Amino acid sequence: MQFTDLKLIEPLQHALRAEGYTTPTPIQAQAIPYILDGKDLVGCAQTGTGKTAAFALPMIQHLTKSGGDRHGIRALVLAPTRELASQIGDSFAAYGRYTNIKHTVIFGGVGQQPQVNALRRRPDVLVATPGRLLDLMNQGILRLNAVEFFVLDEADRMLDMGFIHDVRKVIAALPTRRQTLLFSATMPQDIQDLADHMLINPVRVEVTPQATTVEKIDQSVFHVLKKDKRALLEHILQDKAIRRVLVFTRTKHGANKLVRQLDEAHIQAEAIHGNKSQSARERALLNFRSGKTRVLVATDIAARGIDVDDVTHVINYDLPNEPESYVHRIGRTARAGASGIAYSLCDVEERPFLRDIEKLIRLRVPVVTDHPYALAVGMDTPAPPTTYRSNGGGQRSAASSNGNGSRPRSSTPQSSAPRREGSGASPNSSGSRSNRRRRNRRPNSQG
Repeated sequence: MQFTDLKLIEPLQHALRAEGYTTPTPIQAQAIPYILDGKDLVGCAQTGTGKTAAFALPMIQHLTKSGGDRHGIRALVLAPTRELASQIGDSFAAYGRYTNIKHTVIFGGVGQQPQVNALRRRPDVLVATPGRLLDLMNQGILRLNAVEFFVLDEADRMLDMGFIHDVRKVIAALPTRRQTLLFSATMPQDIQDLADHMLINPVRVEVTPQATTVEKIDQSVFHVLKKDKRALLEHILQDKAIRRVLVFTRTKHGANKLVRQLDEAHIQAEAIHGNKSQSARERALLNFRSGKTRVLVATDIAARGIDVDDVTHVINYDLPNEPESYVHRIGRTARAGASGIAYSLCDVEERPFLRDIEKLIRLRVPVVTDHPYALAVGMDTPAPPTTYRSNGGGQRSAASSNGNGSRPRSSTPQSSAPRREGSGASPNSSGSRSNRRRRNRRPNSQG
């Protein structure tokens, strides 16, 4: 199927040609016809699959065709983060460039007056984060009584960030008669309940199984002592094939500390998280996109809206304690059909998190044993030292294990590729799985 096969008006086809788009992604090919037909929709697809175009293109077409007096906001898109809101706004600008549809973006962390001025110019489409939207509504500056289309994007992240009550307040202020679209990478029960409440006879589009990882991402895990993580990261970053890398930490403090340590090692890095000002976050993203900064250290909350082309690697410096976050993190690479590589540094305390991740993605993440700080799989002490070697192209091939999950007797690599085995989760760990998760879980809302 081509975009020309979809019933999109010529101004949109013109914009798509200008962007170099010819073939829709699966979520676009399936969702756009339903949205053009006016149906409510639940779209479940991994990050990086083109969900923004899937709702933006038909919405712009509806608004263009309906015309009419601009007596208020006609379409509302709710996004969890500033970065994602800005990204969606850029998409509306690109796709709507040959129409008369106007949009604006509002979010917190910056002064509100320029946003108020933009709202007074009566845009058709408003892209907003929940906090600033409710703030302006409470001030009487903004009303949603004319909204015809409502999109809740990244609904699972809204839930993770504690925005679900704000979302319900926004929904209560919307007209009953509207077209509603909900997009999410995963569908936990709370999101399903919200969908049942806010949508009317929705169609469901699910282009991949929930929480599966992008097939083109080459995933590996490095078992390492916590105290050796930084040294291992610096060692990995010696590979020049790692040209543009996102490194994830669990906390804002951890991100700042890691950037300082990398700078001391003469590795240029910047951090992006919720405590950074909007100007600092935008500057860090600009430097990362331009290649000025090779390493961007991020927390989960700040990273959801990062859409940067050609991210060659994602490194989980800290494994997430919510397995769904792993899917979102590694989805920052392998965008738009490209391939990518994801490394995870797993210390002893994080092994229950790794087992949860593997259960969710239904995949045994291969283990790299061929590095200087390797732990013997299933043990808490360092293995004999070996040398991590890359083939220089960023790609690695798996070597066969000895069949029992333990480290091979010889520490000499058989080829230039790092040795990978099964994840080596210890079968003798004490306590039930639920108890282990309770012991190891820490709050994941510090981004």
